[in-house]
Amino acid sequence: MSEFDVIVLGTGLKECVLSGLMSVSGKKVLHIDSNSYYGGESASISPLEELYKKFQVPAPAKSLGCGKEWNVDLTPKFLLASGQLVKILLYTEVTRYLDFKVVEGSFVYKGGKIHKVPCTETDTQTSDLMGMFDKRRFRKFLSFILNFDANDPRSHHDMDPHRTTMREVFRHFDLGADIIEVTGHALALHSDDDYLEQPCVSTINRIKLYSESLSRYGLSPFLYPVFGLGELPQGFVRLSAVYGNRCMLNRRVDDIIMEGGRVTAVKSEGEVFRCKQLICDPSYMPERVKKVGRVIRVICLLNHPIKNTHDATSCQIIIPQTHLNRKSDIYICMMSYSHNVASEGKYIAVVSTLMESSNPEKEVQPALSLLEPIIQKFMSISNVMVPIDDGRRSQIFISRSYDPATHFQTETDDIMDLYRRITGSELIFREPREDVDSDE
Repeated sequence: MSEFDVIVLGTGLKECVLSGLMSVSGKKVLHIDSNSYYGGESASISPLEELYKKFQVPAPAKSLGCGKEWNVDLTPKFLLASGQLVKILLYTEVTRYLDFKVVEGSFVYKGGKIHKVPCTETDTQTSDLMGMFDKRRFRKFLSFILNFDANDPRSHHDMDPHRTTMREVFRHFDLGADIIEVTGHALALHSDDDYLEQPCVSTINRIKLYSESLSRYGLSPFLYPVFGLGELPQGFVRLSAVYGNRCMLNRRVDDIIMEGGRVTAVKSEGEVFRCKQLICDPSYMPERVKKVGRVIRVICLLNHPIKNTHDATSCQIIIPQTHLNRKSDIYICMMSYSHNVASEGKYIAVVSTLMESSNPEKEVQPALSLLEPIIQKFMSISNVMVPIDDGRRSQIFISRSYDPATHFQTETDDIMDLYRRITGSELIFREPREDVDSDE
């Protein structure tokens, strides 16, 4: 019988990140996945023929080029250049196994048009999202945000960051509803409007993070791995191996053994592996999770960039909820041959949102119409599962399903929260010795 500190089930990105962090902190880790491939819900599918097989669609057209040149992410997301996930990559030195490229643009869809998300003096000046007076007010607001320091009351404009709501901050700068929506959803990257009634400090920090990320590489605040997101889980598995930990793919999980309400072991194909803690994705513990929503994702293969994005070979477009009388935003995430995820001259755009009706195709139609003509589309609907408790009693820590957003903000929050519950302490980063290698 083998003894481990932590057993991790599933090789989704969150599980792999936590496995890597546990390895770096000196824990003995065993990683098991019942799939024959890495990535779980966040896998990259290659060659292209496999994607067609997965969605039961006849073979791809010859015009799509060599199938091996495609790496299609099932849940594509971009990394904020100064965000927590990039800090984790640097802290664990997984960056040694990865190359990143900057995403070329960040856009918002308003009034029937695609607009660049304004976050600098120049962007604000040239933006057709707002009139002259609005621009002046928005510039003052941005200046306040960028000079804001939680520990310096002189930068607070007589507002208490922990008591003043974000709605009151917007009112203070006399910003209109359209600008508030773009700021909250495309800059602070909130997925709903609950933030308006919450203390402003969190949203201010999110806008600052967007701005800092943007100033790193200039084109957009986002990075994306060359060859797709599938590289990330594999990088963390390689990291665990460096620390002498094991990873077993294509391995059935038969039973999770409990004693006195706590996890003690995992039984797999006749072998028993003992552990003190268990980390897994929702699919391994269906009785300990509940459904809180459904996500629609449509993977679209294109042979052209998206119109009105300045021919960007990669970009994010957010369609804010109120624009379509919805409760949740619709996201478009587009990558291409420039990130080595498609054959030369080809593009992959993925539309995603929370399902709000019984007609998912109709819900995403406004986004799909921005992508026409589409060579082939693949639609999937997946449940959003969350754990029913915090795992402290059972020592079983379950990640949340991936949200529809095209960025890693909520996923990173989940990783940090899981780390806090697993270890009882905050994840503190030492200063990274290197920057993320990004080909401009």
